[in-house]
Amino acid sequence: MKYPFDPSIKNHLWLALGLALWVFAFLYFTEPLDVNELNNKQQLIYLPIYGIAVALAYIGMLPLQKWLYKKAQRNWPIKNEIVFFLIFISSALILARSVYLYIVVPGEPNPYKLVFFIKSLFIPAALTIFPIVALGRWALGKYKNKQLEKQKIEIQGEGNYESLRLLLYDLICVQSSDNYVEVSFLDNGVLKKQLIRTKLSAVEHDHIDLLRTHRSYLINPYHFLSFKTAEGKQGLQLTSDIFAPISKTYATAVKEALNFATN
Repeated sequence: MKYPFDPSIKNHLWLALGLALWVFAFLYFTEPLDVNELNNKQQLIYLPIYGIAVALAYIGMLPLQKWLYKKAQRNWPIKNEIVFFLIFISSALILARSVYLYIVVPGEPNPYKLVFFIKSLFIPAALTIFPIVALGRWALGKYKNKQLEKQKIEIQGEGNYESLRLLLYDLICVQSSDNYVEVSFLDNGVLKKQLIRTKLSAVEHDHIDLLRTHRSYLINPYHFLSFKTAEGKQGLQLTSDIFAPISKTYATAVKEALNFATN
């Protein structure tokens, strides 16, 4: 099951900042454990450190998040979100406990035992704080998906229900096939092909970012890898080992366009 997800590191750094402020606000206004024994100055010194610690635990998860996202081929199933939160909560606990032992009560002969610390401080805080984080991540993902949906192009067929919507950078090439065109594209990193009943000239007219290389081929310059000759034919090597021929009619324009795009 796919989960709404925003891979932007910048947005997650903003979320981490909001998390730090939320942790501080929760501890300052609810005063769990012995927080009420600290004077106002001490609270303003120590409580932000808890917020920073939890925010750092979140930031420390971002490389793992990036790796999981790439491993899932630019997808984010709900199991990844669960794994993320389990490790994040464990890391936050370790850092929060370290702040308590080494900053708040350093050298204290009788600090709160770990079990009591978890039950009386960490779990109540987690039940209030982490659902907000989960909601924030979900909202970021939904907004990102909405923005991506607006960026999608549509290859419209002649039939009422015959069309394909996809992001431009997922489209590799379009090949003419009798009264149809065959669209080669990536779906979460996997090559797929779909036949649509329309003319190649109509696709070219509707999507000016595509480049004509042959009377039967349109390619997306984004997926151009190199010039190649195969079986005596000059052509282009594209993503997913796709070969697109170049005809003499379009050779000069193709070379000029691709050399400009890669410079």
